Amino acid sequence: MCRILNLMDRHRVFLTAEWRALAMLNYEVDPSLLLPYVPAGTELDCWDGKTLVSLVGFRFLNTKVFGMRFPFHCNFNEVNLRFYVRRIEASEVKRGVVFIREIVPRWAIAAAARAFYNERYLALPMSHRVLLNSAGIAVEYGWKSRTRGNRIKLSGKGEPALPQDGSQEQYITEHYWGYARGRNSGSIEYKVEHPQWRVWQASEAVFEGDTEELYGKELAAVLTQKPFSAFLAEGSKIEVYRGRAVRNTLSD
Repeated sequence: MCRILNLMDRHRVFLTAEWRALAMLNYEVDPSLLLPYVPAGTELDCWDGKTLVSLVGFRFLNTKVFGMRFPFHCNFNEVNLRFYVRRIEASEVKRGVVFIREIVPRWAIAAAARAFYNERYLALPMSHRVLLNSAGIAVEYGWKSRTRGNRIKLSGKGEPALPQDGSQEQYITEHYWGYARGRNSGSIEYKVEHPQWRVWQASEAVFEGDTEELYGKELAAVLTQKPFSAFLAEGSKIEVYRGRAVRNTLSD
């Protein structure tokens, strides 16, 4: 009976929301810089032989936790730095995301994410601007660290389109699992469901800021370079499922 209840709990939706106006700056990185962050039981995932990190800003809208809304915590911004891993379970290859740091504007959101998923959330003052019309899209996400203000600014022209099969845009937007290190050993795995996203190629892509205090000297240096690519994703409704502990091996 307990085993059945645990299985049901594992597949229970924890959070529903909309992720909208996703601005994605993607950088090629030396894999050795990411190895300290790779959760047990996963391995780095590459695209066309390249290891990538993505600096992503987006809007979190209509957020519900276990079906309930919480006043002043339904709509907010998030900026995260993430990279890509995979985990092999039986014959299934699960392609997932690992977050190096996630920034949100409210401490309660950060505290809940740390408690349920052991994610590296931080609450900082944030701002945003999103302009969407028939000419295209322009977005800007800002946050204030201890030393200075930071911002991501991207724009795209025309109508968004589904990414081509095998493209970098498809690779980045279609990792449907999240992984984090467990508090003692092993890892936490959770599923994220959403439809395929339409994207705009960025006609303008800017990052300004000092991220050394957030990400350390080596990763901050990566973000001062020209991005390998930049694009915007339209986004959609999403569902995040309860996490579960996974073993340290790359296959169960």
